[in-house]
Amino acid sequence: QVHLVESGGGLVQSGGSLRLSCAVSGTTLRTDTMGWYRQAPGKERELVATMTRRGTRNYADSVKGRFAISRVNAHDTAYLQMNNLKPEDTAVYYCNAKGSVYNPFEYWGQGTQVTVSS
Repeated sequence: QVHLVESGGGLVQSGGSLRLSCAVSGTTLRTDTMGWYRQAPGKERELVATMTRRGTRNYADSVKGRFAISRVNAHDTAYLQMNNLKPEDTAVYYCNAKGSVYNPFEYWGQGTQVTVSS
């Protein structure tokens, strides 16, 4: 059974930093795109950042210049470094892993809470 194991959430003051980690286990399938999405109370889930196996990164406008996504392909592990956090970044953050167009699949993590106090 495939699992996406997330860690690194927590409570931080405005202007602080957190680093989220996501590791894929339980499959030998190679992921193509790994990324992070978030959902705040009363809002829809939104994209935060994604990164392809080849290294192409995509960020939401609201986090550009503050967040950085990276990954270790050999371990199917992704990281999200979040700096200069703001109260509006408060949400549950979900890791996502997708296969390629030739081998499509998609998995979600259980979510990790990030709370930024003002």
